[in-house]
Amino acid sequence: MGAVTLRIVPVLEIVGWIGSILVVLSLTQAKVWRFRVLNLVGSVLATGYNAIIGIWPFAAMNGAIAIINVYWLLRLERERHDAGTYQVIEVEPDDRYLAHVLDVHARDIHDFAPGFDWRSPAPGRSTFLIMRGDETVGVVAVRDVGDGVGRVELDFVTERFRDFTPGEFVYRRSDIFTGRGFTRLLAPTGLAGSGDYYRRMGFAPDGEEWVLDLAPVTR
Repeated sequence: MGAVTLRIVPVLEIVGWIGSILVVLSLTQAKVWRFRVLNLVGSVLATGYNAIIGIWPFAAMNGAIAIINVYWLLRLERERHDAGTYQVIEVEPDDRYLAHVLDVHARDIHDFAPGFDWRSPAPGRSTFLIMRGDETVGVVAVRDVGDGVGRVELDFVTERFRDFTPGEFVYRRSDIFTGRGFTRLLAPTGLAGSGDYYRRMGFAPDGEEWVLDLAPVTR
């Protein structure tokens, strides 16, 4: 019996340590979804560990944290594709607030779109801020290249919301583009992440580019 107990205790301690490590690790995450998932798993393990060894105040605390994480994960999942959660605001390419956002995230933007330069003149460029309440979560820039074609120069999401796809709310509203005479959007294959993202947005692969044919707006 004593040997069995000795074997169980190290296992419990390992579970307890894993739970604690995951909770601490979650606090280092900038992405809101990843933070909630890691915090949930860690708090569940910590709840079980503290309940088994009889430390009820900590078991109750971690259990409450787990419930809070479940609530926020369900809410985030529900709002992921909710047009009422995200708003698209068009701004001029030389807008000072836009310049501030792009400057703050310059390093990230260079990784996503190394050829994009917002400081140089941009004839035919349309720019959109994606907002969640009063927080800017993304920027989309499209340039008119003629013949009804718009080229996606930038499709950027801040790190906090990179587990989501707020850019979809720009592409959903085809009237944003058809109102400017666009019939097609092009995006290079290396821009703004993987091909899975573009497929979800409705783009189709065509050589070295992704193509989105815009449906005409019906009145």
